[in-house]
Amino acid sequence: MPGKSFLSKFLKNRKLSRFFIIAVSLYTCWFMVYEFFIKYHTPVNEKLISNLVWVSSKIISLFADQIYFSTEDLEMQMVGIDGAHPVWIGGPCNGVSIMVLFAIFIIAFPGPWKQKLWFVPSGMLVIHLINALRIVALAFIQFYAPNYLDFNHNYTFTILVYAIIFGFWMIWVNKFSDLHAKHE
Repeated sequence: MPGKSFLSKFLKNRKLSRFFIIAVSLYTCWFMVYEFFIKYHTPVNEKLISNLVWVSSKIISLFADQIYFSTEDLEMQMVGIDGAHPVWIGGPCNGVSIMVLFAIFIIAFPGPWKQKLWFVPSGMLVIHLINALRIVALAFIQFYAPNYLDFNHNYTFTILVYAIIFGFWMIWVNKFSDLHAKHE
């Protein structure tokens, strides 16, 4: 045969195929549990959004005199600067999916569990704080340049957040994973 197919190379690379199978399996399980149980039968989304509103409001209050936030109506949790429309934080923007995706990548990638037990929660906390900073930035954009809100929400911050998460994953791969230990 002139060359091996991508699939045959992939299947022969045990670590890569193991990572892929574990990651897809964990994500499928997470998706099923989240979509059919957590999302509709637990207060996880609402509590996470309430915390994002609270953290964001504290950060905004460092820079703006008058802020607005609401966590009483769980369907309309929002934060903003008085004089502008507040930023509404919905379920898809609470960061749960990205935190779980990050955790799954770390768990599925070869490495010592002792390191994973602190790296996963630390990374999830950083992702939560980055999400709060994203909301703060969106509130200021809404106040100063509302025409740019949609673009920044849909593109700028999405790319930025995913790049930071990719950076964290690369830190794991290069500093803590089993691949790193073999190259020392």
